[in-house]
Amino acid sequence: MTTTNSYSRQPTKFDYASPTQFKFSIIKLPKVEYFCTAVNVPAVAIASKVMQTPLADIPLPGEKINFSSLEMTFLVDENLDNYAEIHGWLMGIGFPRDRQQARDLLGAGADRFPKSSGTDLTTDAGKVKYGPIPIGGMFSDATLTILSSKNRPVKEVRFSDVIPTALSGLSYSQQADDIDYLQATVSFDYKIYEFASVGASSTTTVTS
Repeated sequence: MTTTNSYSRQPTKFDYASPTQFKFSIIKLPKVEYFCTAVNVPAVAIASKVMQTPLADIPLPGEKINFSSLEMTFLVDENLDNYAEIHGWLMGIGFPRDRQQARDLLGAGADRFPKSSGTDLTTDAGKVKYGPIPIGGMFSDATLTILSSKNRPVKEVRFSDVIPTALSGLSYSQQADDIDYLQATVSFDYKIYEFASVGASSTTTVTS
């Protein structure tokens, strides 16, 4: 029930959100999350529908939500280990060399999706003698933790079924005036993202 008493509707927190107070974690990329320097809370849009009347077009709420891409920027370590993590993930999804790349990626996710490893399959991945292979191992979950001014976690943004779609390139040059360490940006698609209290088992949908 919505509170109509104006005294009960006053905010209880008057500090502003800082763009530097955050921590980002993604299950499949432990080496990347340590070097994360920027990440966004994606935009959300829902297309409205219109009910036409003789006098005016009346907007009605739509039923399909569109999420913008999740973008993460990170510093690249000198061995390119964290860059290679994402590169390997993308290569496993597309398997440009052979189907074994896809099998390896599914096997790497066997801790969360035991049936996705495909270890019991002896035929080519394109055959369906044993039924379709679950592809849950290709996905990951991610959490953006918002921190307070005292670096205490106050809110979580939880992303489900994250999958990379693009990885920016790296540019080396001997003509640089100063050392500007390499950074890369990776774009992710996902099923949904939701807000939740820190450590809560359920997400927040509405407020009273």
